Amino acid sequence: MKVIFDCRYTRLERHDGISRYTAGLVEAFSKLHPVTMLIHDERQLRMLPDLPWIKSRPSASLLEPWSSLRLNRENADVVFSPMQTIGSVGRRFKLILTLHDMVFYRTRKPPAEFNWAIRAGWWAFHLAYWPQRLTLNRADAVVTGSYNCEREMREVRLTKRPISVIRPGVPDIGAAPRSYTSSKMLVYMGTFMPNKNVETLAKAMHFLPGYRLHLLSRINDETRSRIAALAPADSIVFENGVTDEDYQERLLDAMAMVSACRDEGFGIPLIEGMVAGTPLVISDIPVFREVGGAAATYFDEDNPRAFADAVRSIDNPTDWNRLTAQSREQAAQFNWEVGAKKLLELVTSLTSAR
Repeated sequence: MKVIFDCRYTRLERHDGISRYTAGLVEAFSKLHPVTMLIHDERQLRMLPDLPWIKSRPSASLLEPWSSLRLNRENADVVFSPMQTIGSVGRRFKLILTLHDMVFYRTRKPPAEFNWAIRAGWWAFHLAYWPQRLTLNRADAVVTGSYNCEREMREVRLTKRPISVIRPGVPDIGAAPRSYTSSKMLVYMGTFMPNKNVETLAKAMHFLPGYRLHLLSRINDETRSRIAALAPADSIVFENGVTDEDYQERLLDAMAMVSACRDEGFGIPLIEGMVAGTPLVISDIPVFREVGGAAATYFDEDNPRAFADAVRSIDNPTDWNRLTAQSREQAAQFNWEVGAKKLLELVTSLTSAR
């Protein structure tokens, strides 16, 4: 059984959510079954495990609908894509597509990294459900990354295909057990798109004298100026991108990982924080309840003072030590090995039916 894993969404320098999902899942799957990676740029290999690979056009190519013909020539039995946009014209293999979230039906702004034509198409695509239904129903099976997204997909009957939940994981960094820290560092890892609602975190710094909010992700000058204007001077540190090593150091030094997100597909950084034993102070939305469970402290995402109160509520040895222990326990639910086993079961069921 030849399985090809679409790795063309892998970043070249630093992972984003889809890129990290791709790299983590393909590596774990390769330990259970042989797999060939599909890439479009050999520089992607630096971010991927050492596995057999083939090369094709970028997923954003206008010729993408016919990418399946390239895979036919490889005699693929099953192709798994961590997105839903891979071409399927004339395919002779079983196809598994992935939908990570329903955010763009509620937050219309497309990702800024795409050109204007792709952004326009993305925006139009999410005006109604029927384009997504046509897209997903091209597959033999559909995967999503959270039970919350599965529920939302079923509520609107987004696909007739069977849906499997394969949640993300993160590697155990082997961090030593932690005790209460007097650090006043709060860390945020994520984009600055409207649904991320970083503005609430910035406004809350007026109620948190002595604390500092570290925004770890890359940020453009315009967004930086806008967010800085919402907070007291010197209360926000704009890291503008950190290495994996620096990221781990920030997590291990921080008092809390924070997010005021209004809408999200999952939130891999939350698991990364919990693995490091860093308590979460996060918005009270359904998917964050799924991720954080009893290990997180929740607040109303539109209330800066509520965020500040939540931060102060854990800034004591008793609550902080309890939460750091619970964070590690909660993080153990999310690992790539479990996801890889579920994917192999799905792949096997499709080929058996074939």
